[in-house]
Amino acid sequence: MSECVFCDIVHGDAPCRLIEESDLALCFVSIDDRPDYHLLVVPKRHVVNILDCDPQSLQAVTELAQRVARHLVADCGFDGVDLLSTSFAEAQSVPHFHVHLLPRAHGDGLDTWPALPERTIPLDEAWHRTR
Repeated sequence: MSECVFCDIVHGDAPCRLIEESDLALCFVSIDDRPDYHLLVVPKRHVVNILDCDPQSLQAVTELAQRVARHLVADCGFDGVDLLSTSFAEAQSVPHFHVHLLPRAHGDGLDTWPALPERTIPLDEAWHRTR
């Protein structure tokens, strides 16, 4: 076993409930108790977050997430999906890049968008700083 639970899953050293995989990525059911149908998509190569992710792994995660999302809507009766990820160390539960894929249904009551504070700087200032 390694220090990374997702690497353990990728290498077959830890169990998972596999949904689908590609050469460079895996999608499996999260062991987190909330919410129902919570899936994770991870690159098979260990990278901490999107900031150090190689283009091939990032593309593989995105393509697999899209393929599973289409399956969830077309074959499983969901109405859409939410994708969530963070590259902020204090917020990352596992230091291995991953995307949370949450199947959605009309009226499911999920509020997956964080309550964000009001803007404290002018819009143009934010725009200039992030260009």
